[in-house]
Amino acid sequence: MAKKVFVSGCYDLLHSGHVEFFRQAAQYGDLYVGIGSDATILDYKHHKTVYTEQERLFMVKSIRYVKDAYINAGHGIMDFIPTVDIVKPDILVVNSDGGNEDKRRFCEERGIEYVVLQRDPHEGLKARSSTDLKKTESQIPTRLDLAGTWIDQPYVSEHAPGWAITISLEPTFEIRDRCGLSTSTRNMIKKIWPYQLPNMDPEMLAKLVFCFENDPERTDGIVSGAQDSIGICMPGLCRHWYNGRFWPEKIETCQDEDILKWLESHLCLIPMFPRRPDCSVLEGKDITPAKVRALAAAADDCWKSIMDRDLQGFAKAYRASFEAQVAMFPAMIQPGVQEYIDQYSAMPGVLAWKMPGAGGGGYLALVCDGPFPEGAIPLTIRRAGM
Repeated sequence: MAKKVFVSGCYDLLHSGHVEFFRQAAQYGDLYVGIGSDATILDYKHHKTVYTEQERLFMVKSIRYVKDAYINAGHGIMDFIPTVDIVKPDILVVNSDGGNEDKRRFCEERGIEYVVLQRDPHEGLKARSSTDLKKTESQIPTRLDLAGTWIDQPYVSEHAPGWAITISLEPTFEIRDRCGLSTSTRNMIKKIWPYQLPNMDPEMLAKLVFCFENDPERTDGIVSGAQDSIGICMPGLCRHWYNGRFWPEKIETCQDEDILKWLESHLCLIPMFPRRPDCSVLEGKDITPAKVRALAAAADDCWKSIMDRDLQGFAKAYRASFEAQVAMFPAMIQPGVQEYIDQYSAMPGVLAWKMPGAGGGGYLALVCDGPFPEGAIPLTIRRAGM
């Protein structure tokens, strides 16, 4: 008797990548598919579906690799649990950027085999993803801050000047809101240029975005740090020097291909959970000159180690920068975060970790020596001219 195999997803904008995923999963047995409901997708991804759940159910059921399909009755990222109770599968299959530790633990508790597949296109076909097909989502970059985070706020850099270090990332994965990857700035950019960044001087573009986002008529009293607009708009690896003002005094970039490839081979993201709506990472902040100097020193060491491609030095400085952040803003470590840190920091080959942006949840950004942990998201740094 064939084993029962289960997969789950949205399958909006159904494409060849989905079909190939079904084909590969069906090699393990009879394939059953759970489909996210319209309500779940609206709540989790904050947008309406292109196709209704009944249309998506019809299309998925029509694929010859699929034995049967259901609309998931649950909510959130684990919305498939009621469907699993119906199907009672032997195997749960996820793709490389769709797995997480909650799913793995769920399978262990239920005695279900957990299988992770790479996102490989069918032979002779181009790789596809829903994100690529949604141009308004796919063409605007995001950014990952590597060191010096918070130094771009004058109430931090007034104690000691220093660098913030960022990389501009191609959006090769789903960029979730409230997860530390500067989605608020990215969404502001899309109000002006919905499909792609304009072809203009990146530093001038970054300043335009910074000024547009920080409209003087804003009533919340918050000024978004410049590292977000610079990190998105300046391609490659970038560092920017802050000294008591919102805009940096100088900006330096690195477009060296060997260095960018080296970074890509050692950096990955682990999905956690979005920063909760009631979370305030500023609560309990403790900013002192000594702590800011520690943050600035870590960023100096981080840049030097990257230039030298010194992995151990990079990991040490990366970790020190995150520790300096948390020392000033302890609320970055919200409930549930430490459990992820404890789990992944203990894994072989994981040398350092941090949360992007203001923290509180989102992702763990890991520095690794060797293969990335299962379910990790690899990163593609945006090159100049792209």
